[in-house]
Order: sequence, then structure tokens, then C-alpha cells
Amino acid sequence: MSEAAPAPEAPRKRPPFLVVLPLIVFAALSALFFVRLGAGDAHRIPSALIGKPAPAFALPALEGVGRPGFSDADLKTGKVTVVNVFASWCVPCHAEHAFLMELAADEALKAKGVRLAGVAHKDEPENSRRFLGARGNPYALIGVDKSGRASIDWGVYGVPETFIVRGDGTIAYKHVGPIDGDSLKAKIVPEIEKAMK
Repeated sequence: MSEAAPAPEAPRKRPPFLVVLPLIVFAALSALFFVRLGAGDAHRIPSALIGKPAPAFALPALEGVGRPGFSDADLKTGKVTVVNVFASWCVPCHAEHAFLMELAADEALKAKGVRLAGVAHKDEPENSRRFLGARGNPYALIGVDKSGRASIDWGVYGVPETFIVRGDGTIAYKHVGPIDGDSLKAKIVPEIEKAMK
């Protein structure tokens, strides 16, 4: 007569907190990431180039728009230059464009020699031409940075970004993100005026 097989052991019950522990950890990490995502103001990110000469660069002109390209030598004319890095594929660039047109049309600033220079960042020339043709061209100078190398040297990590350069070629101010009506009046114009002193 064969012996009876031993009865299988009942599965051990896990303590209830071990069952929900992974869910609690996941929820805590999700909350932390969500809070950190919105923390800080991107416009306040410092630039290592503030107070230093603009990096050496030479950008060819965007053909077909009637404006010359430019280099770091063009920033040392004794007049303030506002350098705006943009791209036709950049949605915030479309949003800020009307404010750049307003800045370029400011007669008081023009009388003081202030001019805008555009850097077409990693954009196809035809797309840049179409963008400026449809919305207007605020730039006195416009260079093509198809590889993005010059933008990297300027410390650009996303478009749009705008720099205010003193007449001696020193970077005075950096604005990260699109310019809007508030930032134009509260930051950009006052920083241009400061850079002229």
C-alpha cells in the first residue's frame, strides 16, 4: 500500500503593505517628477557668456531675403544688436514674431542704431524664406546656422532665444523662450537701454 502524498503547503500570505508598496513608490516618484517639471523659471537660467565677448562665428546670408549674413565682427560696430535665434519649425518662434516686428519698427531704438540680427537655426533655407515672407522680416542681418554649431557656441539649447549685445560685442543679456508683450516692455527694451550706456 502506498503512502499518501503530503498535502501541499498553503501559500504564505504576504503582509498587505508589501502588496501596495510598489504602487506607493510609483505614485511618490510620479508626484516628484511632476512637481520638478514645473519648478523654476526657464527665463532665469543664467548664461556663462553674460559679460563676455560673443563667440567667434561667421554665418552666410539667407539668400533671397535681401539681408546680409553676419559674423562676430558685425557685433562690434559701437551699436547694440539684438540677436534672435529662431526656426520656421519652432511653434514659439511663430508666437514671438509679431513682437520682433514691433521691436524692429521702434523708431526711437532705430534712431539710436539698435538693430535685430536673426540666426536661422537648423532650418532649411526655403522654409526660413517662406516663414519670413509670410510674417515679415524684422532682421537687418540674417545668418544661416544649418548645422547648429554657432548656436551651440552661443549656449543655445532651444529656440527661440534672444541675446542683447553691446556695441563692443559683449553679451549683455539673454532671454530664453519666446518674447511676448510683457517681456518686450518689462525686460527686452529696458535691457537694450541698459546695454547702450
